[in-house]
Amino acid sequence: VSTCGIVLGLEESHPDGNRGVWAVPGCHPSPGATLAIHPIPCVPQGKVPASNILASAPSDKNLDAWRAVIPLLVPGQELGCRTTHCNLEVVHRSTLVFLATKPHILPGVLEEIRPAVGSHHIVVSLVAGVTIQTLQRLLPPWTKVLRIMPNLPCVVQAGAMVFSRGSNAGDEEATLLKSLLSSCGLCEEVPESYIDIHTGLSGSGVAYVYLFAEALAEGAVKMGMPGALASRIAAQTLLGAAKMLLETGEHPAKLRGDVCTPGGTTIYALHQLEKGALRATVMDAVEAATNRACDMAKD
Repeated sequence: VSTCGIVLGLEESHPDGNRGVWAVPGCHPSPGATLAIHPIPCVPQGKVPASNILASAPSDKNLDAWRAVIPLLVPGQELGCRTTHCNLEVVHRSTLVFLATKPHILPGVLEEIRPAVGSHHIVVSLVAGVTIQTLQRLLPPWTKVLRIMPNLPCVVQAGAMVFSRGSNAGDEEATLLKSLLSSCGLCEEVPESYIDIHTGLSGSGVAYVYLFAEALAEGAVKMGMPGALASRIAAQTLLGAAKMLLETGEHPAKLRGDVCTPGGTTIYALHQLEKGALRATVMDAVEAATNRACDMAKD
């Protein structure tokens, strides 16, 4: 990919309540108010230089971070993304175009760029609640469309992303997208119906984990540990548990059982969590977020 284009939206919060965040080839952002508004330029595995990325947005406020020039890992070298206020320029000068706007803005953007979209373009949407069917209806019939949903830890290249492809996107486009984004974390191709479930599981799920981490630390503070230390240990505990799940491939129940000893501290603590219906409450949370994502697609 020689040039990647990114079309951004307004400086509003993401419609599902999450702080928008996205990682594109050559850039990975810090949390911002809208998808991909506050990137930190870098070159993940040297796949696409940031200087080959062209971003458009309505205001300079949105684009300042994209233009920012920061030191690279190699001392003495610096880079920044190119920017414009013209969405058509992005399409004319790019082959791979990412759409990261608010849902209600997207139809107008697609109407604007539609005449410039050719058979060589690959259009990737990050827009919540907008289906592949809608994207294909609003773009030329030959357009290669893919839809992707990231989550916040893409910021630290430990994200979980899923994507689906439209009828004109083949194995080549899917492989390209997965290759480019794998440096930002796990990236899996799924049926489009899984995207809303991914929102409830992982997109919103990171907030559930943060809430649990906060509760862990506050429990330790209640028992006398300093807050900063408790927070660090809580975060490391979650990191270590997640790493064991991924690296061992064991079922969570198996690993949980390995920690419990008869009459020990862990089984007493788990009894309290079960009395508080932690398991059912988390399942209800995933269901609620998934249903809300489905409702957004209907609005």
